[in-house]
Amino acid sequence: MVEITGKDLTILDLVEIAKRKKKIKISDNARRQISSSYKKMLVLADSEEAIYGINTGFGVFSDKRISLKESKKLNRNLIFSHAVGTGDPLPEEIVRAAMVVRINALAKGLSGVKPEIVYTLVEMVNKGVIPIIPSQGSLGSSGDLCLLAQLGLVILRDEKDDDQESGKVIYENELLSGKDAMQRAGIGRIEFSHKDGLALINGATFSAAITALCVSKANKLLNIATEALGLSLEAMCGRSEAFDKEIQAARNIDGQVEIAYDIRNIISGSSFIDSLDQIQDAYSLRCAPQVHGAIKETENFVNRIISREINAATDNPLLSNRDKFISGGNFHGEPVGMAADFLSIAITELGAISERRIFRLMDKNLNNGLPSMLVDSSEGEGVNSGIMILQYTAAALALENQTLAAPDSIKSLPTSANQEDHNANAFNAAINLWKIVINTTKILSIELYSASRGIDLRKKIDPLGRLGIGTKKVYNLIRKEFPFYANDMQWGLEMERFYQLMLDNSDFKNNLFSILI
Repeated sequence: MVEITGKDLTILDLVEIAKRKKKIKISDNARRQISSSYKKMLVLADSEEAIYGINTGFGVFSDKRISLKESKKLNRNLIFSHAVGTGDPLPEEIVRAAMVVRINALAKGLSGVKPEIVYTLVEMVNKGVIPIIPSQGSLGSSGDLCLLAQLGLVILRDEKDDDQESGKVIYENELLSGKDAMQRAGIGRIEFSHKDGLALINGATFSAAITALCVSKANKLLNIATEALGLSLEAMCGRSEAFDKEIQAARNIDGQVEIAYDIRNIISGSSFIDSLDQIQDAYSLRCAPQVHGAIKETENFVNRIISREINAATDNPLLSNRDKFISGGNFHGEPVGMAADFLSIAITELGAISERRIFRLMDKNLNNGLPSMLVDSSEGEGVNSGIMILQYTAAALALENQTLAAPDSIKSLPTSANQEDHNANAFNAAINLWKIVINTTKILSIELYSASRGIDLRKKIDPLGRLGIGTKKVYNLIRKEFPFYANDMQWGLEMERFYQLMLDNSDFKNNLFSILI
């Protein structure tokens, strides 16, 4: 069980909760913080001072005073009017992660939210009441407003309490209204008042959650990319000099040094490496430490930014130590949007250099003696096309990544009658990163598969050849799941299974990941 304190949630914690459905609980200190801030909010709300979102309207209507008698209606209208997201539903793991990020933000005790709302969110996570949240409509600036409002529909109980207005939920593999799902799970719904609605929806929560999950996936992809590189080096009898320790030290970039170290280890003991007479290899092989290393440095940077963001209070206004609400802009998603853009560029490059290695494996003029398109020559070229079209797929995915990686955080359109005149576009940056991670996972799957086939064909040329210590482990894992086929087959069916094993939390993927740890 993960204890939520408001200050030390890790990306690993988030993955455990979102992907592996680990339970959560609020720490005793966080409970005190939430309760104390709520009591202070009630006192301040009863004063004559104008406090944004508590006794005023929202956005462009912030100069309109609202009586406390209208507070429940104000909160109900906020959730109802803002729940306007569209598009296909987000994956469940993203929604779970976002709910936990929001819980953690409220647990800091700076929001003045009703404690029952936080505890209800915890119950929903633990009992698997996961709202259906659309994937389009957020700018990630005032927060992921429309997406979080969709979550709010499930929790909110208003006077009418219409079943059709309570959102949608997948609960126990059944599509239900929010009201029905909460009843079945034994979780009470709540009337919102004061700052409840604003505290729930104000913050780039989904943007941060998606980017956090992608940081974790990026770490795994880097390991797997190193293994794919190792197999490609073996298949094409690559040179080892480019990974020499002294060369890396001369550049003095930590990520590059670490990647080269891993490559040296994984190919150690190979008789295929350095077995031919080329002086040096193409960039996609020789410069892999420099490219993969730069990606590792970027991932480390984004990890630091997002680790702070998932422990931040991001609604507005926030309660200060002086027992006063202060209006600010912590909801603005610029740090998240820029971080997601940086990682998008990095992961796109990981896929791009992998696609170049796949291309070389296919071309008999570039692959150091392997058959064209990795056709098993004993079965006949022409009659068989080999795995030619897998490279087409990799190229298409790499090209799509290049479009998706165009920075979103530099694009802005004003909203709310220019009160919100600079928006972060953080959610689009995050969701495009998510797509890039999926595409790159598939590209690396193609390289692993293609390079393994290349090794089979290389062994026909050199039957006494041996793989490196690490590459042998990777190759054996792949061949256990995917035996060699000489003739053409439905490679599409084969690769779809490979993709799923790589995208899901499978033993196959975890074993691959663990080889370099």
